[in-house]
Amino acid sequence: MTVLSRIALFSRRHPIVRGMVSYAIIWPSSCLIQQTVAGKSWNNYDWGQITRFGLYGSLFVGPTLYGWIRISTIIWPQITVKTALTKAFVEQLTYGPAALACFYFSMGLLNNKTFDEAVDEVKTKFIPTFKVGFCFWPVVQTFNFLVIAERNRVPFVSACSLLWGCFLSYMDHVSHKKQELKAKNVLLNN
Repeated sequence: MTVLSRIALFSRRHPIVRGMVSYAIIWPSSCLIQQTVAGKSWNNYDWGQITRFGLYGSLFVGPTLYGWIRISTIIWPQITVKTALTKAFVEQLTYGPAALACFYFSMGLLNNKTFDEAVDEVKTKFIPTFKVGFCFWPVVQTFNFLVIAERNRVPFVSACSLLWGCFLSYMDHVSHKKQELKAKNVLLNN
């Protein structure tokens, strides 16, 4: 048995690992893309931020999304347009908001912010991000639940989340720029 066939067999037996690996690659890649679009290059990428995105993607998003997809498949086992739409909208009203709040709060803490600053990050960014997500994710997830085989749903969503991760990286980046400007103003005023 070759190494690749062993890896394929392992990922079929442990599908949560497939999602975790997908997100360990996709999320830092989305952060890297966002930084590149923002004008950064190899010499000045924020490698810490890229690493934080990888950790968060693999250790939080992969497992929790796998859990949500398993639960939704148990609750709604049929593959119809109605169940796909139901799953997509229930996800957008349950898993989506929880995952979004966890993202901003966790990234705040991983960026050495205080608890209160991390809470403020959630308060500031949650609603604008949720609005964008409400336009993006129901379409992706309806297709996912209707067309994609269950064992490939988390990897499919992780591929779609490349775009979403770029957006989240941008939203996270916005607060860093505001902090830098605030710090410069404090220094200039002293």
